[in-house]
Order: sequence, then C-alpha cells, then structure tokens
Amino acid sequence: MIKLHDKYFKPFISAKQIDEAMQRLALQIAEDIGDEIPVFVGILNGSFMVVSDFVKKYPNPCEVTFIKLASYEGVKSTEDIQRLIGLTQDLTDRTVIILEDIIDTGNTLHEVYRIFKNEQVKSLKIATLFHKPEAYKKDFKLHYVGIEIPNKFIVGYGLDYDGLGRNLPEVYQIKETQYMTNLVLFGPPGAGKGTQANFLKEKYNLVHISTGDVFRYNIKNETALGMLAKSYIDKGELVPDQVTIDMLEAEVEKNTTAKGFIFDGFPRTNAQADALDALMDSKDSQINAMIALEVDDEILVERLLGRGKTSGRPDDADESIIRNRIKEYYDKTAILKDYYTAQDKYFGVDGVGSIDDITLRLSSVIDNLQYEFGN
Repeated sequence: MIKLHDKYFKPFISAKQIDEAMQRLALQIAEDIGDEIPVFVGILNGSFMVVSDFVKKYPNPCEVTFIKLASYEGVKSTEDIQRLIGLTQDLTDRTVIILEDIIDTGNTLHEVYRIFKNEQVKSLKIATLFHKPEAYKKDFKLHYVGIEIPNKFIVGYGLDYDGLGRNLPEVYQIKETQYMTNLVLFGPPGAGKGTQANFLKEKYNLVHISTGDVFRYNIKNETALGMLAKSYIDKGELVPDQVTIDMLEAEVEKNTTAKGFIFDGFPRTNAQADALDALMDSKDSQINAMIALEVDDEILVERLLGRGKTSGRPDDADESIIRNRIKEYYDKTAILKDYYTAQDKYFGVDGVGSIDDITLRLSSVIDNLQYEFGN
C-alpha cells in the first residue's frame, strides 16, 4: 500500500499485466492497419508512458504526435475540457489512432472528436489501455481496449493524483476505506489476552471481535449461520472455515464506521488467515499485525492454577489439562507465526509484568504501526 498526499492506494494491476495488455494492443492494431503508416496521437499528460511503450512494441513504421487536454481535478473527471496544446502537422487523409491511458466518462473523447473533425483525416480510431465501462457516458466507439476496470480512481503508469504517482511502473487503486488499525491478537491460555483486548479496544476505539463470543451469540439467537454451525458441532465435526468467516463478516458489516478491529481467536490456520485477508481486502482494508503475548509456560501454569481457585472452571484446576491446552496453542499458532512473519506483520510482546506494563508494550507496537501509515 502507498500514500499519495492524503489518500492511500493499494496494488491493483502489475507491470507484467500492463506489458501484456500493451503487446496485445500493438499487435491487434498492426494487424488491422496493415502496411499503412498510421499517426498515433497521445493525450498528455497521462498517456506519455502508454505511447512510449506502445510504439516500442508496434512492429511497423508509424508516426507519433501529442496533444494536451485538461480534464482532471483531484480524483474527479470534470466536465470542462480545455485544449491546451494542439496539432502541429497536416493529417489530411491520414489514419489517426488516439492512444489514451484511460477512458472513463468519455468527456475527453468528445473534445478529441471535435478537434479531428476539422482535420479531414481518413479515419479516426480510439485505443485505450484502461477503460471504465460503468463510468462511460458517451456513444463514441472504442476500437481497442487493453483492460476493463471498475469505476474506481487509479494512479500509476502515467496516471496521477494531484501530480503524484505518474512514475509508478504498476497501477494502484484508491482505498475507499482509508487507513484502519486491524489486529490479530493472540496469546496462550493465561496470558491475559482478554484483559488486554478490553484495554486496547477502549484506547484505540477499535471493535473487539471474539470468535467464541460470535459463535455463542449466533447459536443462542438461532441465526442461520448459528444453526448451521450448531449442526456441525452437534455431530462432533469442525465448523467449516467459510461459516466462521461469514459470521465474522457479519460482525464487520455491523461496524462500518469502525476505526479498526481486534480479531480474537481467529485465524487459527493458514486457510483461515487467507480467508481473513480476503475479507479485509473486500472491505478495502487489511490486517496490519498479529500481536502475540509471549509468556513462559511455567508462569502460565501458575497463573491458571491460581485462577482456577476462584473461576470455577475445571480446565483451570487440572495441571495436565492446562499443559495440554498450552501445547495445543503453540501447535496451532506456530504456523500462523510463520504466516504473518513472512508478511513482516508478526510482533511478539512480553506478557510478563503488571497489566499496565503489558498494555504499554502492546500500545508501543500499535503506535508505531499507526505512525508508519501516518494515521
């Protein structure tokens, strides 16, 4: 993810995909034009990269020129199109192909056709690397289209946001949901994860989503997902990942104005981590970090045995059960530690000390994350 001025953008179209689309356009146009020498017209500023790369791939002789029009202010395509730099050569009876970087509303095309109507060209064709069908408002035919994209603002490969981003070799799409703090909070039994989650959600105004709480709520209220999950539980089977992720998505949807989420108890496998990444991506966001409270096993056993004297929980009173729970935690989270470490998103935090001390350590990680993204 990158930040340009006040907005964030996420990777959208790779340099390789762009190169392949440019190659297809060049070969398709060359096949249609044959031996004729066309005049390719780029529209500045955005199309300079498109024109440069295109003519390198075009296999036959050709001519190139540019005109300059202004149509963008910020991230909106304006209705007012101004011709800033015009044509400097005679195009009478020539085949002219407009090379555009992107066509969305089509307002620029209206002016292009007006300009070339007076040039007495033999034929006028339109080629564009990117096209937004949902935004297109005109009836002009687009003869060659490289890649169709959704109606979202993009930068890179000649396209800019208030002057920045043209130099990027790939294309980025605007994040409509701007920066959020999304954490996966982990800790072995007795690490104090629940206590810390309560402090963190208050301090950073985050929504705490506990998988256990979500399951209990859905089953108790007999929601469709709850009854589906219960049908697996009653048969002694594991609840499918998709059912769990659907429950979590419903919780995320309930909190559309949230500044971020703390996910507690999910994910537990690589497949679940992939599903959570996909869920957050669909919301134009991402998981920023997995934060794990790290506590020595013997301290955990001591804590849980002490808790068992007042909690009334049988699994807190038996040392063998406690040690098995701790072992199961490490067996399950080892894979996830590798998963998030590979993304530079794993942060181990010392979970020994006073509650306030541990909160300060966790806060330091979160504060650094937010500083990194300028939030």
